[in-house]
Amino acid sequence: METFLLFLVVGVFAQAVDGALGMAYGVISSSVLLAFGVPPATASASVHGAEVFTTAASAGSHIWHKNVEWRLFIPLAIAGVIGGVFGAYVLAGIDGKVIKPFVVAYLALMGCYILWRATRNTPARRISPAWIVAPLGAVGGFFDAIGGGGWGPTVSSTLVGAGSEPRRAIGTANTAEFFLTVAISATFVWALVTGHWKDADALTNHASAVAGLVVGGLLAAPFAGYITKVIPQRALTYAVGGLLLLLAGFQGLQLAKVF
Repeated sequence: METFLLFLVVGVFAQAVDGALGMAYGVISSSVLLAFGVPPATASASVHGAEVFTTAASAGSHIWHKNVEWRLFIPLAIAGVIGGVFGAYVLAGIDGKVIKPFVVAYLALMGCYILWRATRNTPARRISPAWIVAPLGAVGGFFDAIGGGGWGPTVSSTLVGAGSEPRRAIGTANTAEFFLTVAISATFVWALVTGHWKDADALTNHASAVAGLVVGGLLAAPFAGYITKVIPQRALTYAVGGLLLLLAGFQGLQLAKVF
C-alpha cells in the first residue's frame, strides 16, 4: 500500500505538470522507477501502460477546451506511432542509455531558445505546411519509447520553438501522444509474447507502482486543458523553457551518476 500511495502522489504531480506544460509525466515517472532499481525497458513499459489511461483523459480535456490544432495532429500522430513502435522494439533488446546524452543536449538547447523567444515576446505564427512536423513526430516517438518520456519534451518544445501558440502546441502534442502510447504499449506486449523482451518478468514485481501512476495521473489529467487555456501565452512559454532546462539538468546529473 505504501508503494501505491507513493506512486499515486508521483502520478498526480507528474500529470499536473505534463497536462499544463505538455511534458514531464514520462520523465518524472520513469526517473522515479529507475531510482527504485527498475530495468529501463520495464520502466518504459510501465510508464506507457499508465499513460494509455492518463493521455486519454488529458487528450479529452484538451479537445474540450479547443487546444488542438488538427491539421498538425494527423501527421504528428501517424509519424509518432511509427517512431514509437520502432523505438520500443529497439529498447526491448538494447540499453536505452546509449542515446540519452543526445536527448539531454537537445532539451538544454531548446530550453535556452524558448526562453530567448519569451524574452523577446515573439508572437505566435502558423506552422506550414502541416506535413513538415511528421519527422518531428517520428523522432519524438522514438525518443519517447527509448527514454520513457521523450515525446513531450521533444515535440511540445519544438512546436513552441517553431512559433506555434503554446497552448495549441501542448494540446496537439498531448492528444497525439495517446495514439503513440497505445502503439508503444502494444509493441512491448508483442515483444513479450514473441520472446524478444527478456526482462519482462520484472513487470509483475511493480504492479502496485504502475497502479499508483495510473490513479494519480487520472486524478490530475481532466484539468490539463483548462490550465493550459487560462495561463497567459508568455508565461506558458517561460514555463516550458524553464521546465526543459530543469529536465535536462536532472537527466544530466543522472548520466553523471551524481545520484
